[in-house]
Amino acid sequence: MSQETESIQKTRILKGKPVAAALHSEVAAGVDALIAAGARRPKLVAMLVGDNPASAVYVSSKTKACRDVGIDGETLDLPRDIEHARLMDHLGELNEDPGVDGILVQLPLPDHLPEREVLESVLPEKDVDGFHPHNVGGMWLDKPARRPADPPSVLTPATPTGIMELLHRSGIELSGKHAVIVGRSAIVGKPMAALLLREHCTVTLCHSRTRDLPSVCRLADILIAAVGRPAMIGPDHVSEGTVVIDVGINRVTDRALIEHLYPGKAKKLARFDSRGYAVVGDVDYTRVKPKASAITPVPGGVGPLTVAQLLVNTLRASRRRQGLDTEA
Repeated sequence: MSQETESIQKTRILKGKPVAAALHSEVAAGVDALIAAGARRPKLVAMLVGDNPASAVYVSSKTKACRDVGIDGETLDLPRDIEHARLMDHLGELNEDPGVDGILVQLPLPDHLPEREVLESVLPEKDVDGFHPHNVGGMWLDKPARRPADPPSVLTPATPTGIMELLHRSGIELSGKHAVIVGRSAIVGKPMAALLLREHCTVTLCHSRTRDLPSVCRLADILIAAVGRPAMIGPDHVSEGTVVIDVGINRVTDRALIEHLYPGKAKKLARFDSRGYAVVGDVDYTRVKPKASAITPVPGGVGPLTVAQLLVNTLRASRRRQGLDTEA
């Protein structure tokens, strides 16, 4: 048996769906307990501005997930040309509504709306996306949680927090490990660094100006790709035994690229031909997998965890707002 074959057999596929399903079940039980304690049902409102098809799909999936676990999920549909002042009026009403526990502003917003100002206008205690400066600051300051493995007691961004759940529940050792993150976005890269530091990882945060990126990535025990470029991370970026987490979700319409990424995969090509596109990650999965000790697929890896963690954040926000959570 070749060394490559042995490596392929030993690679763990870290699927997000089982972890997401467990989180959904825990949230559903938490909602039942909340109601049994005489509290009201948690409520999340998503603000959807304009008619972006992808955004509409994302919001629909989030509100459906809310309903599935017993959370009231609503969508506030607003026209694309809404004036800034009017949008802020709607946001102010949601902030003041005592029955709303979580507010989600679906991104991207139309160009005429100041994204940062809008996000910072959400009350921190209702900021289930974890984007408000209060929550970001609390995350970096390691505000206390009940157990070392818990996220900080502030609300933290759903995708990186979901990745932490995947790592913990998959038994991936973190303390003392070198984690390399490719991508420094405020949504994934930067909060991912904060959460990993909290778990006693040594963290390197890479970006477009990092020199000799492959050699930096090869230092990683845990490599997290969140750069938004199809199959940018190849086998020359990965050392043997690395845990590879692929956050990328890229819609590819180039058939030649799909043929290159999935050589000999007739079903992949047939699916591409029927749809006219394929979804791929930031990692060249076929070529990286033999070197990894564990790897997330795309789709089916990190994706399901984002919505699941959003539900966790909404329940957490509701418990705190109703005085039923003992966290700081």
